[in-house]
Amino acid sequence: MPFISVRITRDGVTREQKAQVIKEITETMERVLHKDPKLTHIVIEEVDTDNWGYSGITTTEYRKQLSESKP
Repeated sequence: MPFISVRITRDGVTREQKAQVIKEITETMERVLHKDPKLTHIVIEEVDTDNWGYSGITTTEYRKQLSESKP
């Protein structure tokens, strides 16, 4: 029984996009690893950008800095 966890930032991803991700990951598991789709579990976890960081800052701050540096 495959269990796949996908973590993304919470910023405008639609229900339809998440459904497509679940469908395509399930299809990939079936095609590549021959896993039964009925036993494949996918969880999408949405993380607030204040709770996701890299390069020593939050994603919120990183994106703010990017937008300020654009002409």
